[in-house]
Amino acid sequence: MSDERTLSLQANDPDLPDLIARCQNGDQPAFATLYERYAPSLYRLAYSVLLVEQDAEDVLQESMVYAFRNLHRYDPERGAFRTWLYTITVSRCRNARRRKWLPTVALSSLLNIGVEPPTPTDQSPEARAAWGELRDSLGRALATLSPLLREAVALRYGQGLTYREMAEIMDCPQKTAESRVRLAHEQLRRAMSGVEQAALEELLSL
Repeated sequence: MSDERTLSLQANDPDLPDLIARCQNGDQPAFATLYERYAPSLYRLAYSVLLVEQDAEDVLQESMVYAFRNLHRYDPERGAFRTWLYTITVSRCRNARRRKWLPTVALSSLLNIGVEPPTPTDQSPEARAAWGELRDSLGRALATLSPLLREAVALRYGQGLTYREMAEIMDCPQKTAESRVRLAHEQLRRAMSGVEQAALEELLSL
């Protein structure tokens, strides 16, 4: 067994084969278990890309329904189950973007994307003001990213995926995934002042 195949199999929960088999036999509790286990992360991914709660909820439902109807198509030797679900979700997000106009960014979404600077432990007015300014600056910078670059940021920082996993989900070479994250970094830096860049890089280690 190759190292990549071994890692893919190890990435799955031990009870996953049994749950899938039970789902294929129409076991409703098994469906509920899979939904409760994976739906939260899929919703976060969808919201990170779409930035609209209702659209993210719709994508989540579409993705889970498709996955449940196509469990027979999942091949554990080709990748982890979660990666398969992420691939389905990203595809539905792209469809949603094509169906309607979606805002590029909303400040309230930054935390969900996973790249908002953490609230400072020092709650002095000066610290809160500095944090607010950095958050606003980051929001304006994220607004300059194209949908594909924001998608890469959401997968890399919102879901903590490797470039190999990102490439599989975005259906592109690994080098392309790395390039999109690098381009996002460069564009964010260009959109921010030198002081803001330094603060952001210290917080996020970009």
